[in-house]
Amino acid sequence: MNKSNPGKPSGKPVRRDGIDPVLRSRARRRALQAIYAWQISGGNAQQLIAQFAHEQAREIADLAYFEALVHGVLDHRKDLDEALLPFVDRSIDEVDAIERAALRVAAYELRYRMDVPYRVVINEAIESTKRFGSEHGHTYVNGVLDRAAVEWRKVESGN
Repeated sequence: MNKSNPGKPSGKPVRRDGIDPVLRSRARRRALQAIYAWQISGGNAQQLIAQFAHEQAREIADLAYFEALVHGVLDHRKDLDEALLPFVDRSIDEVDAIERAALRVAAYELRYRMDVPYRVVINEAIESTKRFGSEHGHTYVNGVLDRAAVEWRKVESGN
C-alpha cells in the first residue's frame, strides 16, 4: 500500500495472487524485530503485536502476515529450534539474537508456509539480517537456510 493512499498498492507490481511483495517484505522485517524483542524480554504474541502496531501504522505492511509470522514462530518455537539444530554449528541459544530471530522466522515460513517460494524466504532472511545483524551474519543465515531448504523443500529445490 501507498503511504499517501493506504488503499493503493506500494507501487511495485502486485502478484497474480494479490500479494504485494513490498508489504510482505515489511511484514517480515517487523516480525524479525518482534521475535528479537521477544527473545530479549519475553512476552506473548498479543503483547508483541500490540508493541509493533504503531510501526505497522507508520510504515504500511501486510499486518495479517506479520501477525501470522509472530504467532507461527511463537506457537512452533520448539519444533523450529529442533528442526534447525542439524544445520547450525552451536545450540540455538548461542546463535546471535538477530540471526536467531531471522532463522526462526524463515524456518517457520519454510516449514509451514508452502505458499511462499523457498528462494523468497531465504532472500528475505538474508536481506533482513544484512539490515539488522552483524557484518557477516547474513552469510551464516544463508548457509543454514540453504541446507535446511534442501531438506525441507526437496520437491521445490529439485533435490
